[in-house]
Amino acid sequence: MSEARTRNAWRRAGYRLLPGDGFSYLLHLRPAEWPIMAAHTALGFVLAVGLAPALHGARIGTLLWALLLWVVLLNGGTLAINSVFDDDEGDIGYLDAPPKPPRLLLAFSLALLGAGQALAFTLPRGFVIAYAACFAMSVAYSVPPLRLKAVGGVDWLINMIGFGTLTPYAGWATTGRPLNGTAAMVLIAFTPLFAALYPLTQLYQWDEDLQRGDRTLAIMLGLKTSMNVAVGCTVLAFALLGWAARLGAVRWWQWLALAVALAAWLRVLLPWRRRCEAMTPAEHKRAFYAVLAAWAITDVAVLVAFAL
Repeated sequence: MSEARTRNAWRRAGYRLLPGDGFSYLLHLRPAEWPIMAAHTALGFVLAVGLAPALHGARIGTLLWALLLWVVLLNGGTLAINSVFDDDEGDIGYLDAPPKPPRLLLAFSLALLGAGQALAFTLPRGFVIAYAACFAMSVAYSVPPLRLKAVGGVDWLINMIGFGTLTPYAGWATTGRPLNGTAAMVLIAFTPLFAALYPLTQLYQWDEDLQRGDRTLAIMLGLKTSMNVAVGCTVLAFALLGWAARLGAVRWWQWLALAVALAAWLRVLLPWRRRCEAMTPAEHKRAFYAVLAAWAITDVAVLVAFAL
């Protein structure tokens, strides 16, 4: 508990500013993930309006409002609920040395999720529906008796739909524009891409999940099969992006951007797959964050290919 509050200067300053458990509430929203979540949500928005209008501030106020609801209230609330029922002691995704969940964290999390759902009605209908679907999946994922995150395979499906496709769709939906065929295929491609990422998030938490008795996807599959699934789903995702590129008649340099993104994934995944059974939790964690960099490269490549 002491390390959670004194780990670095930022933590120490936070607990001085918000004494008691106040800063713990913020940490369990895992703000370290907010830039990643915001970028993936904004991707859908830029695909809808085009890169040039987005850079010139077209509807930027609407986007920022949607990001507050989707990233801070929905995603932050979801991760905080997850913290309530996991009660992890070791490092977790986007939060090292987590503080003990505060007593009112569940109520706080549900209040954030509920407020976001109410405020979502200020945005187009597609955003409201996407938010409601993710709200329902968030509760089912973490809260007993369902606690679907402990059911290997179901946890995978929820995350690949929620983060993979509905998150960029929420960004698109803020514009009120209907999806066209190319954009729909791009968003669908992120479902298998997150299917590749998800088991990798669990590898460095393997021991804690085993101790809790959670039969996560990675534990159900085993190390080597988890890596094989990650590689296969990555290839499938880029095949779908290639299909979308053909539908959109992209030019050679846009194809090159997608190829660079695929290479970034394989540069991490193939050595990881080869060494996975001999790696320590810390090494799995470093490899996971390298994959997040490949995800960021992919978002940029998709903008180059489909938003210019």
